[in-house]
Amino acid sequence: MPINITMPALSPTMEEGNLSKWLVKEGDTVKSGDVIAEIETDKATMEVEAVDEGVVAKLVVPAGTEGVKVNAVIAVLAAEGEDAKAAAASGSAAAPAPKAEAAPVPAASPAPAAAPAAVVAAAPAAATVSGGARTFSSPLARRLAKESGLDIAAIAGSGPHGRVVKSDVEKAVATGTGKAAPAAFPAAAAPAATPLAKGMSEDAVLKLFEPGSYELVAHDGMRKTIAKRLTESKQTIPHFYVSVDCELDALLALRAQLNDAAPKKDDKPVYKLSVNDMVIKAMALALRDVPDANVSWTDQNMVKHKHADVGVAVSIPGGLITPIIRHAELKSLSAISNEMKDLGKRAKERKLKPEEYQGGTTSVSNMGMMGVSNFAAVINPPHATILAVGAGQERVVVKNKQMVIAQVMTVTLSTDHRCVDGALGAELLGAFKRYIENPMGMLV
Repeated sequence: MPINITMPALSPTMEEGNLSKWLVKEGDTVKSGDVIAEIETDKATMEVEAVDEGVVAKLVVPAGTEGVKVNAVIAVLAAEGEDAKAAAASGSAAAPAPKAEAAPVPAASPAPAAAPAAVVAAAPAAATVSGGARTFSSPLARRLAKESGLDIAAIAGSGPHGRVVKSDVEKAVATGTGKAAPAAFPAAAAPAATPLAKGMSEDAVLKLFEPGSYELVAHDGMRKTIAKRLTESKQTIPHFYVSVDCELDALLALRAQLNDAAPKKDDKPVYKLSVNDMVIKAMALALRDVPDANVSWTDQNMVKHKHADVGVAVSIPGGLITPIIRHAELKSLSAISNEMKDLGKRAKERKLKPEEYQGGTTSVSNMGMMGVSNFAAVINPPHATILAVGAGQERVVVKNKQMVIAQVMTVTLSTDHRCVDGALGAELLGAFKRYIENPMGMLV
């Protein structure tokens, strides 16, 4: 009996994904545990392993297909001793091939389903180009083209129905073709003086700008997810903000001392602490000390967490992601530092597993290294808090009625008022400040 391989749910909230690459071909023999494909979600590109053994009878969904629903059949295996052609035919009947909006294929007559799953591929995203034509491309191809300064519309596609895929962009980069050129746009009305309003259509927005003075860049899955989640956050969570200044001199001195004392392996220190590592630890310990603030809101219950799982905002091309340091209150500074370096590196490569960036009990967003003095961050549900960290700066402070120079960092705690009231938020931020200004407390 043929074995259907379906689009896996790579996270609890995943509804669809993009099949970016097949790592096997029809006729190959696979066994359980073999990596057979790469699936691109809104946050990461992940490898898919075979669960069963057999011969690849048919690749139902072509590489580069976008919007493949979870549990849809993507390939068919022929079991041991089974005829591959018969298995392929059965798989084809069970799951019709995805259709592309730009090049529809004749609809096949209905056939009895041999399995409950079926491929339902969303129409691929399109970029508007000269003359109103549309260029279909994978999110990965669009991102690579943008980073390389190429016009995606000028690249010939080799994917299904002419879709531009990763290999096409790489070929264009190697040959020097597809250089971006000014795009021509349909005539639009003269700029209007009407202010932008929430919910304006694209047509209404474009009428406000001179034709040819802009370009249209299609939203990828990550940007859509960020927009959706943060809009929901601001619409549903009553934010309030608490700020405090923290002196960093003692922390910087301890950090230098710990880094100087780091043991070496192959002539390299086994750790190198950053201020951000110490901020993560201080936030985790503050939540341990103020457990009533280590919560999540639901309509039915208050979820009180037993550990501080600290998400850390990491900027990646096209958006951001928050890998999580689990049980951070129990980990040493060196363990946090090394784990964060690994998570940050794989986040930028989009190689994180869903369990490494989903969940968490709070977040830290540090823009101090970008020279930002202070800001307020948007809460990332299901968290009830997020700490925005500004740059350490030399400022004049008063000590013992004398003006002295100190390194000072402003932090702002954004809090969900449904579950963390003002006094509780202030207590949490006060605990954080004590650990930052008395950092030896993080070592015991």
